[in-house]
Amino acid sequence: MQVDLNCDMAEGMGNEAAIIPFITAANIACGFHAGDEQTMRHVVRLCLGAGVSIGAHPSYPDREEFGRRDLAGTTVKPTDLHGIVTEQLEALRDACRFEGASLTHVKLHGALYNRAAWDEQIAHPVCQAIADTDPSLIVYALSGSRMHDIATSCGLRTMHEVFADRTYQDDGSLTPRSMPGALVSTREAAAEQARRMIVDGTVRTLSGKVIPIIAQTICLHGDGPHAVAFARLLHSLVNELKTTSPDGEPTA
Repeated sequence: MQVDLNCDMAEGMGNEAAIIPFITAANIACGFHAGDEQTMRHVVRLCLGAGVSIGAHPSYPDREEFGRRDLAGTTVKPTDLHGIVTEQLEALRDACRFEGASLTHVKLHGALYNRAAWDEQIAHPVCQAIADTDPSLIVYALSGSRMHDIATSCGLRTMHEVFADRTYQDDGSLTPRSMPGALVSTREAAAEQARRMIVDGTVRTLSGKVIPIIAQTICLHGDGPHAVAFARLLHSLVNELKTTSPDGEPTA
């Protein structure tokens, strides 16, 4: 059983060195919601040392609100997005080149991630920017979302992403952070949600409904108060599942 474990990084938490040993992919902020050239290069070096895949984590230009305001249709038009995303990808590619590393994937951040999951007018220019920059990049997209479909239609490889520490709505979208219950309350509950998504291919929504879901990569948020402990817990869970057969018996 193979599953990727990714984490959002270079967002000012300073815990990257503690988390990186427990993940397989890092999504590095590219300066528009957090981070700068120095932090990008620092996290790239850490990833190189640990054999962790390096990904870009582009967002709306919104450092004031950490990229969590949906700026589409206000200060950002769909036609702006190609340039916004390209600039961030190129910034991280430059950091990678300086450190002798390669960029492997892209995962959008915050409000841009959530909007692109369902809005084709946002997803199309974003995916085109990725394809124009480097068509070999893998797109991490919300499992079952329009972003996933549009990235595929642009010729990009994709991975269905799920979240252990966020709750879901009945349509498969993430519960908005502005709503009560948006975050999974305990590490144990998050680990159980991750196990269910990987093993059963389902998730229980905030309303109690069980819906199907595809889990190819699991995100943990590096800005959480218990991010390091959570990374250890998910790492142990993923390793356990890799050595366990579908009927629950240890593999040879």
